[in-house]
Formats: sequence, C-alpha cells, structure tokens
Amino acid sequence: MTAAATVETFDPAAIVGLPEPARRWLGHAIAPGTPLWSSVELTMHGQIKLGRWRSFTARQILTPPDDYIWAARTRLAGLPVTGYDRLASGGGDMRWRLMRLIPVLNESGPDVTRSAYGRLAGEIVLIPTAFRHASLSRGEHAGTAVATWQFGDDTESAELLLEPNGRLAEVRVNRWGNPGGAPFGRYPFGVRFEAESRFGGITLPTVLRAAWGESDFFRAEITGAVFS
Repeated sequence: MTAAATVETFDPAAIVGLPEPARRWLGHAIAPGTPLWSSVELTMHGQIKLGRWRSFTARQILTPPDDYIWAARTRLAGLPVTGYDRLASGGGDMRWRLMRLIPVLNESGPDVTRSAYGRLAGEIVLIPTAFRHASLSRGEHAGTAVATWQFGDDTESAELLLEPNGRLAEVRVNRWGNPGGAPFGRYPFGVRFEAESRFGGITLPTVLRAAWGESDFFRAEITGAVFS
C-alpha cells in the first residue's frame, strides 16, 4: 500500500516526551516511516458466548475517536444471526436479526453509547497509529501506560499492560455496561492477548480473549488488517 503524500509518517523522535511504557508500546507497534493511518478495517473469526459458545465471522472498521462498526454473523438454533454493534455520530447502537428478518436485539440510548465509548477507548490497541488522539500517561503499576480519551462530555481511560519488549499483554477498561443483566454501572473489562502479527509496518495483537471481570465471553483471531 502506498501512502499519499499528505499522510504524516511515524517518527520515533516525535514520541520522546511520552512516558517510557507508552514509548515502548508505540516503538514496538509502529515501524519508523509508517503512515499514521486514521482508520483500519479488520477481519476476524472466533467464538462468542451466547448461552453457549458459538462460532462467528466478523468485519470491524475503527476510526477513533469518532466511530466504529463491528458487523458479524453467527447462528442460533442453526439459524443465521447477523447484525452489528456501532458508534456513529456520537451515539451507540446494537442491531441484530435472525434470518435478516426477525429482530433479536435492538438497543440504543445513553447507556449503550457510554459503553461504546469505553470499548473504543480500549481498541486503540488495534490502530496504534491513532495514538495522537489520546492522552498517554504512565500507569500506576510498573510496565503500564494509560490512554485517556475525551468523547464529548465523557472521559474514558484504558490501561495497557506491556511486556518488556513492548508487546501488549492485556488492556483493561473500567467500562460502563450491564454484564450478565446487572444494573448499568462501571465494571472491570479486560482483553488478554496471546499472539501478534505484522501488517505492513504495524504490529497488532491478533489472538485475544475478552471478559467482563473474570468471565470470558469472546475469543477471536484477527486474520487481516487494511489501514487507510
């Protein structure tokens, strides 16, 4: 892929003022001279827990700090379920249908939007070239960095746990939601990374497990990444 002349490229000298853990992550994730892309389209497959574990395929487009869409396909009772989770124009929504006709989930509103903001804050790890949209600081624990985002009146932070070589081990967000039908509030949300791959000049975590608290509900492998 050839970068347009107007796209700025990554210069390690530009991050010397950041805390050491943030520099270690970005230096590992972005090769010098890589365009500072603003968007990525990911393809993935895995399993999601809907009563029991079910296989899915999905496509996701991330354009922080403004929007994302995660569109997927799975099956319930042998029948196809398709839909998406999305943040767009300052609002979050989830729309899922059985056989493309029967609504199985239609949710929106302030709670869904706030949860979507928390998700997008954590998913900076899937497009590290968007780091300039966040405020990066040193975490409270050794080897951690914190990415803080401002979404309108809402502030969201993601803690990045790093290995000594800069490889991501986990990202944690105190995320708004209602896991397991609990009342809406902030709950620990984490994604653990088990492998990574290089796409052009960018290294991304590609095998991951997501959990509310200690309970995994999502396992995925990212198989492709196209940046723009």
